[in-house]
Amino acid sequence: MEALAVEAGQAARLEGMLDRAAEEVFGTMMGIPCGPVEWAEVEDRETVSAVIGLAGAMSGSMILRSEGQAAMRMAEYLTGVAPDEVDALVRDAAGEVCNMIAGAWKGFDPMLSSGCLLSTPTVVAGSSYQLFSQRATLRIERRYRFGEMHFTVTVCCEFPR
Repeated sequence: MEALAVEAGQAARLEGMLDRAAEEVFGTMMGIPCGPVEWAEVEDRETVSAVIGLAGAMSGSMILRSEGQAAMRMAEYLTGVAPDEVDALVRDAAGEVCNMIAGAWKGFDPMLSSGCLLSTPTVVAGSSYQLFSQRATLRIERRYRFGEMHFTVTVCCEFPR
């Protein structure tokens, strides 16, 4: 029972760090406010998911998932170019946003900052796929809004004993 309480406290702390990281990345790199929301309608359309691997002091993955339109808007805010479709620019931007959020997030914790490595992003786009994480003992899922768009960040991880 004590381990569950520790994990619950750890999850709340990591969620707060994730909220700060998303706000920082969107505010600094894109010049737009971004904050957590309780609920965001997700329609079953084309989605873009960027996955960053976590290794070392924490192992698992961080996944940024958005509808194609939201990913296109992220790319526009990052580059100043408004894409017409989910193309290489949009996929690269989604991977970079996930990478920046992961870097900022782990930077808020000294143990993770120095002891957790990030992989290069892998990006999946389409309309019919699911991502699964094996062996994760801790799962955090947060929804965010920027402008009229939404995205979700999920962290599936475990701390080596």
